[in-house]
Amino acid sequence: MALEQLGKDTVAGSVAPGLHREVIACGAATTLVAADSGALILQDTAAGSIVTLPAPVAGMQFEIVTSVSVTSNSHIINTDAATTFINGGVDSTSTTVAEGGDTFVADGTSDVTLTSNGSTTGGLKGSAYRFTAVSSTVWMCTGVMAGTGTLATPFA
Repeated sequence: MALEQLGKDTVAGSVAPGLHREVIACGAATTLVAADSGALILQDTAAGSIVTLPAPVAGMQFEIVTSVSVTSNSHIINTDAATTFINGGVDSTSTTVAEGGDTFVADGTSDVTLTSNGSTTGGLKGSAYRFTAVSSTVWMCTGVMAGTGTLATPFA
């Protein structure tokens, strides 16, 4: 989708070249491609969504945000292959347990999925993750997850 650059001081506003980024509504499932790097991905389906990352090329980056809390199934983020791993970690907070927060770390050698189930592993509106490719086999994940109850790792 091309954006039209508008003149300043117009009623419609303006678009600054280079500052716009694509927003992709995930729906039930989305498989990202290299050309999507830099995009904001919305997990926007209460029945859950699956985002599959492309094969990593160092420097690629995706931000994945839960814009609709998952109420059935799960919001899932997968790597492209069983030999592409997730490293890094997320901070978490529970909306129902006093002082319910924790940090969960992906091991970088076996974790290939981040699953948010709508309760203990996150998936509430406002959860957000950034995936940055640091090599051809590793995605670095940082982010925050909002869940309920006693929280557990979203990584597997």
